Amino acid sequence: MNPAKSTTTTSKKPKGLMEGERASIKARVQELKADKANGESAVLAAIAKMPAPYRAIGKRLHALIKASAPALAPKTWYGLPAYARDGKVVCYLRMNPGAPYNDRYMMVGFSEQAHLDEGALWPIVFALKELTGAEETRIAALVKKVVS
Repeated sequence: MNPAKSTTTTSKKPKGLMEGERASIKARVQELKADKANGESAVLAAIAKMPAPYRAIGKRLHALIKASAPALAPKTWYGLPAYARDGKVVCYLRMNPGAPYNDRYMMVGFSEQAHLDEGALWPIVFALKELTGAEETRIAALVKKVVS
């Protein structure tokens, strides 16, 4: 006995990547082709694209990261401001209210290359609504731990 075949056909094509995801991939391709000595200006340009209240936080975080860990090299990573050790991204900033992230807050994240592992559970991404002295102190300590 043969199972009944469906008589309906679907014309839905797989959607593939969303527009924001395609933009991130295009940005990554450009980063790979870019002049490595231009990392600082690329990071500042990425921060300049952030919405106004978060742009100021991004500038302060950039200065804080550079002061806390001068050995980290600024670069962009999928269009995001990032900081690398030995060519590998260890921390990044993210504030993109549109696709693909649809962020509500500034994010400060640390990759597995940061080696901040502690116990069985540890935070790797922090959301910031504002940047006060307490947050600056905590972020600076994490960044210093990354390079120690």
